Amino acid sequence: MTLIEDQPVDYQQLFKKVEAFVEEIDRQEDMAKTIFQAAEGIVSTFRAELGIYGGRLYRKLGQYYVLQATFGEAKRLPEGTRVAADYGPIVQLLEQRTVFRRGDDPDVDPMIEGDLGVKNFAAVEVANGDYILAFNIVADRHKQEILYSLGILRHAINQKVRQERMEGIFDEAKAIQASILPKRAPNYGQFDIYGRSESMEKVGGDFYDFIPISDKIIGTAIADVSGHGLPAALQVRDIYIGLRMGMARDFKIVRTIEQLNDIIHQSTLTSRFVSMFYGELELSGLFIYVNAGHPPPFVLRADEEIQLLEEGGLILGPLAHATYGRGFCTLRPGDLLVMYTDGITETVGPDDDEEYGVNRLQELVRAHRDRPAKEIVDEIFADLDRYCHACPPQDDRTAVVFKYPPLS
Repeated sequence: MTLIEDQPVDYQQLFKKVEAFVEEIDRQEDMAKTIFQAAEGIVSTFRAELGIYGGRLYRKLGQYYVLQATFGEAKRLPEGTRVAADYGPIVQLLEQRTVFRRGDDPDVDPMIEGDLGVKNFAAVEVANGDYILAFNIVADRHKQEILYSLGILRHAINQKVRQERMEGIFDEAKAIQASILPKRAPNYGQFDIYGRSESMEKVGGDFYDFIPISDKIIGTAIADVSGHGLPAALQVRDIYIGLRMGMARDFKIVRTIEQLNDIIHQSTLTSRFVSMFYGELELSGLFIYVNAGHPPPFVLRADEEIQLLEEGGLILGPLAHATYGRGFCTLRPGDLLVMYTDGITETVGPDDDEEYGVNRLQELVRAHRDRPAKEIVDEIFADLDRYCHACPPQDDRTAVVFKYPPLS
């Protein structure tokens, strides 16, 4: 076995690498072949990030998971090798979607793992538990890092193998999404508010919302489901419902986000991970928020300073029972709050790979800060078209502006 250096995972780059990897997986007539192709690709593509050097593909048959194939540098075993479905790590895997075990963990059977030639292993369920991918992991890897990273891969692989199953409800998803996005900007105190979203396909994975909490508080959300099209649109529906249910029950912000993370993590209809920013604005200008792995919104102050809103936690979905913290800021007369998805900042020109970028977005908003919120948002989209010469978007795009007009 070739040793792999333990190094910190850059999750932002990992997300992009996962999406590119999944796009390259060829759809096979046999689902097991598609999953096996994905597994082999994981070993070669993510070896350094995850410390994976081989593994096994199992399929559920009755009360057993039966070995279908071995890949990478894992010990070669005869096809048909069985592991009981009530084996402790498998039971937890089916509950949590991902599992990581070391050889000395109390529920690990040394005889079973010895026969498999495994010391440290991690596993993900695929296709609603019909298949299990078990990976051999080098020693000294951090448990949470492995679970989080494999959770991302699990979502991406499930996205691929389930995509065709959902095409039959495309029209329904389109109608649902049309009913979810706000029809008009809300009237709220002195604030001038506007949002706009454009999908690269007929339905998309970007989402924004305005949620009236009380006469003195308005909630606002912006989210980006990884990927595009039908599966992303269906996950958007879950976010919309989960947020509004949490607010209707008067849950605290952090509790709502943590429960939404668990809902997305447990999802069996779609397989996604979601970046989301949610905040609640009071008439006084006090803004309490949670940033779940989303590109940080920014406040452009009346004195031209920029404040990034970064407090929160991990992206939603890959890790069960993730925890989040709150951030606070106060909007004052003359300030602007700008929220956006990475489809805005990662737009590239037609002749090179330079992205539009956060700095260019901030400078554009600064140049047009005296205009109404709707005109600022529309100018963002117009400038994107100018930047890429009106080329077709490569990702969904969403921008939302809250403007606190200066005192007259």
